[in-house]
Amino acid sequence: MPLVTPLASDANDEVAQLAKFFNETLGFCPNSVLTMQRRPAIAEAFINLNMAVMANDGRVTAEQKRLIGYITSANTGCRYCEAHTILAAERYGGTQERLANIWSFRDSDLYTAGEKAAFEFALAASSVPNAVDEAISTELNLYWDEGEIVEILGVVSLFGYLNRWNDSMGTTMESGAVDAGERLLSESSWTRGKHV
Repeated sequence: MPLVTPLASDANDEVAQLAKFFNETLGFCPNSVLTMQRRPAIAEAFINLNMAVMANDGRVTAEQKRLIGYITSANTGCRYCEAHTILAAERYGGTQERLANIWSFRDSDLYTAGEKAAFEFALAASSVPNAVDEAISTELNLYWDEGEIVEILGVVSLFGYLNRWNDSMGTTMESGAVDAGERLLSESSWTRGKHV
């Protein structure tokens, strides 16, 4: 049972307008946002931050950002965010092969050297304690410019917030996210966990 019950998607006009962003990303407005709207300023700020972080202003693609979000969420154990990010990665062009093999990225030809550097950075940056070291930073800088690194760390940080929000709230998982988790993460140890 969630700590706080989500409000209806039309409970706040301003939030509802901004939340249309998620219809493209996921096909539905996530319950995390519907819970945040109990304080509309938080929901609005979060949606605006999400749109800014996920904008494609450099070479980091929408699919790559969602895979970075997935790696971050899986590393911290947020089942809710794992399902949402893998669904979004698929919606933004992630192939079944890339999605299914994300945890073998280090040794796979499915990912570029730049992607591997970004994924390694995401794992280190989402670890507690933080594990970003000089070698990881140097490798990241070989493939991405400073603006793109800001985008990559923006994704890691955004999902750091969401991972804590959803795991602490026990946010109820939507049927579309459950379906994505069961369909796209069946080879992993993914379950809904507390998100019922």
